[in-house]
Amino acid sequence: MAPNQDYSAESITVLEGLAAVRKRPAMYIGSTDIRGLHHLVYEVVDNSIDEAMGGYCDKFKVTLHMDNSVTVSDNGRGIPVDIHPKKKKPALEIVMTVLHAGGKFDNDAYKVSGGLHGVGVSCVNALSEHLEATVRRGGKIYRQSYERGVPTGPLECIGDAVTTGTTIRFRPDEEIFETNQFDFNTLKKRFRELAYLNKGLEIEFVDERSNESASFKADGGIVSFVEDLNKGQTTVSEIIYAESETDNVITELAVQYNTAFKENTHTFANNIRTVEGGTHLAGFKGALTRAINTYIQNSDLPKKLKIKLSGDDVREGLTAVISVKLPDPQFEGQTKTKLGNSEMVGIVSGMVYDKLSSYFQENPKDAKAIVEKVVDAARARDAARKARDLVRRKGALSDHSLPGKLADCQSKDPAESELFIVEGDSAGGSAKQGRNPKHQAILPLRGKILNVEKTRFDKMLGNKEIRALITAMGIGIGQEEGEKDFDKLRYHKVVIMTDADVDGSHIRTLLLTFFFRQYEELIERGHLYIAQPPLYRIAKGKYEKFIKDDSELYSLLIERVAKDITIKTECGQEYHQESLIELLDDIRFIKGKIGEAANMGISDALFAKLVSLDEKMTPEMFADSDPQSFIFKMEESGYKVIIEREETETEGEARVYVVFENENGHRTRLAVEFFNSKLFRNTYDRNRKIVDECDGIDFKITRGENETEVRGIFSLLDGVMEEAYKGINLQRYKGLGEMNPEQLWETTMDPEKRTMLQVTIEDATAANDIFEDLMGDNVEPRREFIEKNALAVQELDI
Repeated sequence: MAPNQDYSAESITVLEGLAAVRKRPAMYIGSTDIRGLHHLVYEVVDNSIDEAMGGYCDKFKVTLHMDNSVTVSDNGRGIPVDIHPKKKKPALEIVMTVLHAGGKFDNDAYKVSGGLHGVGVSCVNALSEHLEATVRRGGKIYRQSYERGVPTGPLECIGDAVTTGTTIRFRPDEEIFETNQFDFNTLKKRFRELAYLNKGLEIEFVDERSNESASFKADGGIVSFVEDLNKGQTTVSEIIYAESETDNVITELAVQYNTAFKENTHTFANNIRTVEGGTHLAGFKGALTRAINTYIQNSDLPKKLKIKLSGDDVREGLTAVISVKLPDPQFEGQTKTKLGNSEMVGIVSGMVYDKLSSYFQENPKDAKAIVEKVVDAARARDAARKARDLVRRKGALSDHSLPGKLADCQSKDPAESELFIVEGDSAGGSAKQGRNPKHQAILPLRGKILNVEKTRFDKMLGNKEIRALITAMGIGIGQEEGEKDFDKLRYHKVVIMTDADVDGSHIRTLLLTFFFRQYEELIERGHLYIAQPPLYRIAKGKYEKFIKDDSELYSLLIERVAKDITIKTECGQEYHQESLIELLDDIRFIKGKIGEAANMGISDALFAKLVSLDEKMTPEMFADSDPQSFIFKMEESGYKVIIEREETETEGEARVYVVFENENGHRTRLAVEFFNSKLFRNTYDRNRKIVDECDGIDFKITRGENETEVRGIFSLLDGVMEEAYKGINLQRYKGLGEMNPEQLWETTMDPEKRTMLQVTIEDATAANDIFEDLMGDNVEPRREFIEKNALAVQELDI
C-alpha cells in the first residue's frame, strides 16, 4: 500500500461558481470538439425558441462574425434585469453566472421548454473568452459584459429601446475548444429544423466570414418538413397530419409514404432532435403497425392483401416527423438524445392509432395504396429472408465452403486474423503473394459493389460481391434482432484496401456505406480499418523510401535538402538544418492561411498587405475615431479605405466595417472584428517574426558553389523546393497493382511497419446525414455539396 498521507477537509476542493464548467466542460456540453462548439449556439438559441413556444417571440437572427464570435438576437420579452430578492443582484447576472438558475423549473414562466437544468447559457458564458448580453426591456437597453464567466462590470442602462428582446454575443474560448471554427451547414440544418417545428417562426442566419446567408420560415410546420424530405420522391399517399393536446402534452405528427425502400423518421421533443428516439418513437411505431394491421383485418380488401405485417414492413418507404412538447421532459444526459418519459408511449400511441384509423376509413383510396405498398415490402422481406439463407454458411451452402475467391488465413483465432478487402484481381494477386498467410486473408472484389443506400435489402443480397463479403465475415445478415451474431466474426481486423485514385475512393465509400448500414456494431466494436498504401516512392541511387501522403513527402524533401543548403538574409542571418526547416514551416503556414482568407472573399494581395503592416490592427483601434495612419498606409499600397458605422437597434451600438477598394474598383468589406480573428492574428505574428528576424524579404539560397537570389518569402519556398526535387526519382502510385508483392507487404500489410486508420463513429447523426446526402436517392443535397466544396478541390482526377 502507498504510505499514509494526510487526507482531511483541506484535501477537498470546492469549485465555486462556473469554475466546474471550465474544469470539466464535456460534462455540460458533451465534448470540446466541433460538436461541443455548436452546442454552445444551440444552448443560446434554445432560449429564444422557448420564448417562441411561449408565444412571446416570432423572429430571431444568428450571425457568425469574422472573429468566430456569434450573435443570437431575438424579439422576445428580454431577460429580466430587476434585482433578485434573495441574491440581491440583477436577474440577468444571475442567469448568466449561476448554474441551475433560470425560469424553466416551475412551469409558470415557461410551460414547455427544451432547457431543463438551468445550465445552458451560464455554461456558454463560462466557456466564452468574452460574452456580451444586451437586453431591450421596459423601453430601455441594458448591457453587461463577461470574460470567462466573470462580469467585467455592473449591469448598465445604455439607452432607450423601442422593441423588446435579448441579444447574446459570445466568443468561444480558444483555451477550451480544440477547434473554434463554426460550420455554416451544420448550423443551417439545425435552424431549418427549428423553423419546421415552430410554425410561423422566422429565423435569419448570416455568416459574415463567407457572406453566406439563409432564412427559414415554415408556415406549414412539420407538414412542410415532410414535403421537403420527400422532394424528388414518388409519393404513395397524401400527407397525414394530426395534432393533439393531452395532459399539457402537445403531440404533432406528419406522415407520408413514398415508393422508396428506406424509412425516414425524425423525432423531436421540445424542439430537440432525439437521435436515439425514445418513448415517443416507441409509441408511434407500435400504433402505426397496429392501425394498419387492424385496417387490413376489418376492411373489404382483396385476399392477397390480407396478411399480417411486421413493424419493418409498415415502415418501408415511410417519411414521418413526430414532435412532442411536454412540461417535464426526461432526457438521457444534458446533450438530450433520447426521451425517457414513460407516459409518452401511451399518449403518442393513442393519438397516432386514432388518427390513422379514422384517416384510413375516410380515405379508402389512400389506405389501399399504403396497404399495397407495405404488403409489397412484406413480400420483399420474405424474399430477402430466402436470399439471406443463401449467404449463411450453414444454409444453402451445404458444403460449408467459403467464397471461392477468398484466400483464407491458416489461423482460426479471430483475434489474430485479418481480412483485407482488395479492389480488383490484379491488386488481389499482389496481396495474396505478399501477405502473411498465417494471419492474413485476402478477398478481392471485382468492380464497384452496389450502393446499399439506394438498394432494397433483397436486391443487395443478390449481389455476388456482397454475398462473398458477408459469407467471409461469418456474422450473418439480417434486419431482425438475433439474425447477426458479432461474436462469430472470423477476423477482428476487417481492412478496406483500395487504390489511391477516384475509383478507389468511390469503392471505399460504397464499402463504408455497406458497413455503416448493415454492420454498425462491427464499427462500434473497433473491427473496421482502412489501409494506407503509399502515395509516392522516392529513389536516389540505392536509397528508396515509400511515402504515404503529400505532407510526409514535403517533410522528407525538406529534411534532406536542409542538410545541403543555406539561406542567407540581407542582414547576414543564416538558416541551416533545424532553423531552415522552422523558417519554411512558417512560410507554409502563411501560404495556407492566405488560401483560407481567399475562401472568405479576401484577395491574396489584400490579406498579404494586412498581415505585413508595421502595426498590428485590432478592433479597438476603430472604436472612437478612424485610424489615420492605417488609412494612409493602405492608400500607399493602392487601397482606398472607407470606414462605415451602422447603428443597430438590437445590439444597442454601431457595427464598424472597413471597406477596401483597389485600383480596379473592386471592393472588399470586412467587419473590424476580423482583426481579432485567429486567422489574422496568427498569420500576422508568423509574418512579423520572419520580417523581424530577416530584416527584409530578400534572400540568397546557397548550395555548394551555386547561389540563387530570390525576393519574397513564397519565392524562397519555391526555390528551396526546386532544389529539393533535384537528383531524385519520384514515382506516384495510383493503384495497388503497380506495386510488386514485396513492396505491398512492406508498405501496407506488414504489422511492424504499416499505418492503418481505424473507422469510428464519433457522431452517428452527422454520419447518417452525410450518407443520406451523398449516397441517397435525392440529387439536390449532392449538388449542393459539390457546389459548396468545388473550390476546395486540390487534385481533380478526370
